[in-house]
Amino acid sequence: MQKFVHPGRVLRDLMTQKCVMMPGSFNGLVARMTSDLGFNATYLSGAALTASRGVPDIGLLSLEAFTQAIEDIYNSSGLPLIADADTGFGEGEMCAKTVWQYSKAGAAGLHIEDQQFPKRCGHLDGKSLIAVEDMVKKIEICADTRDKCSNGDFIICARTDARGVEGIESTLSRSKAYIDAGADMIFPEGLENVAEFEYVAQKLRSHKPGVFLLANMTEFGKTPLINFSEFERMGYSCVIYPVSTLRVAMGAVAGMLQGLKETGSVEGSIDKMLNRKELYGLLEYTPGKEWMYPGTKK
Repeated sequence: MQKFVHPGRVLRDLMTQKCVMMPGSFNGLVARMTSDLGFNATYLSGAALTASRGVPDIGLLSLEAFTQAIEDIYNSSGLPLIADADTGFGEGEMCAKTVWQYSKAGAAGLHIEDQQFPKRCGHLDGKSLIAVEDMVKKIEICADTRDKCSNGDFIICARTDARGVEGIESTLSRSKAYIDAGADMIFPEGLENVAEFEYVAQKLRSHKPGVFLLANMTEFGKTPLINFSEFERMGYSCVIYPVSTLRVAMGAVAGMLQGLKETGSVEGSIDKMLNRKELYGLLEYTPGKEWMYPGTKK
């Protein structure tokens, strides 16, 4: 029997070798495709998951909803994933439970943010932050739980939304406090240009050379479109594309539905669909043959 290696250890090893591209997977089928196309890791966005459930990204979904999605994504793809945990689903006790449950579900790590609840998208204005001391306490609890549940392999990522509230220097001071509290990775949200990303990376690497850094390459927000190679050059450990797959998918769905309404046929969208063979291939399913859960090649 193959020895189990925690997904967090797999992702840590990947990130020490290179910058890792992490497209968002909001369900198991997207995760299967991400794996089939050769990506080494994936990401579960709270914004994408909540939108796929028909609600906005304001902290409405439960811990159980997130862990179910994590299980689907990990079991379908075998890829290590970082999963959004919003503000930790509560205070210290819930942060500890979240780390345990995410690790058990198959996540390589999670990120929690320093926004006040109810939270909002990091690229929207009008956010409020909790006190640094309160966030430090959450991270300390998460780090202690990481060590207990995974022998230190699970990744604790601290996201700070300070850039849009208190400015770039607060992003740095908060990030340093979070690193000192035990965070393995920092997610500086809402940076507005390459110069800011480079400045933050340089300052945080000076504070702790081995800290992992996550860059968010979302669309239609504060951050312009930046090529992956630029993040790689600046020394970021991974780049997430959190809602891209959902936006593309729902754009295609909207086009198909509009065409069906106008013409009474899906003929105009046939060439954009996965055919039956392609869909079954993605699912690793052959009709008439026994299919064994979870059906992944990993």
